[in-house]
This record gives sequence, structure tokens and C-alpha cells, in this order.
Amino acid sequence: MSGRNGQNPPETMKRRREFLAARRGVKGRGPYFLLEMLDRKDDLPPRAGFTVTRRSGNAVIRNRIRRRLKEALRIHAADAMAPGHDYVFVGRPDSLAVDFETLAREMKRRISRTGRHGTAT
Repeated sequence: MSGRNGQNPPETMKRRREFLAARRGVKGRGPYFLLEMLDRKDDLPPRAGFTVTRRSGNAVIRNRIRRRLKEALRIHAADAMAPGHDYVFVGRPDSLAVDFETLAREMKRRISRTGRHGTAT
């Protein structure tokens, strides 16, 4: 499945150790999600991981948050991801309350800013 811009979605992180490794990287907090980014120091395609804590709600709510973040990344922000980087998005309940375009714009802005400067805001 490819995004609106014709790109394939980024590879998905599935192993716990990959998520834990990304925690050592740069962090950026925001109202809709927390972004953890790790430079793997290679030229392989970027990878994305999604997680939502139990504090955010029951399984239905958590899955809705996760699906919304995945779709925003696939359609709008995948082209901003840098090769050789892992991105972990920790979803927050407010990501369901905001309109989709705002969520996607914030995701793209955060990815671009994190990758360019090495720090997240």
C-alpha cells in the first residue's frame, strides 16, 4: 500500500529491543504524541514504531489512536523520514480529538525538525 505521494509506508518496528533502543535517542513531546528518534548510523530505510500506553484508555481507544497515527504517517509524513533512523510514536488521547490534517501537519513538522537539528521541539 503506498501513500498519497506514491511512496511505500516505512518499515515497521516490531521487537521490544528496537523500541527500547529508540528511547536512547532524541525525544520530542507534544500534545498529540511523543516522538523518540534514534539515528542507527546506517543507510537502511527508516523504520516506524507505534505504541499507546494503557493510561490512554481501553483497547478500542488505544487501537484508534495507533491507527490514526499510522495513517497520518503513511499519507503525509513518511517522505520526511530520514534513512537510517528509527521513529517511535507514543500516542496520546488528544490525537483523537484533533482534526486529521492538524495531526498530520504536526507529525511532519516534528519529524523534519528532529531529523534536521538532532533535537526535537
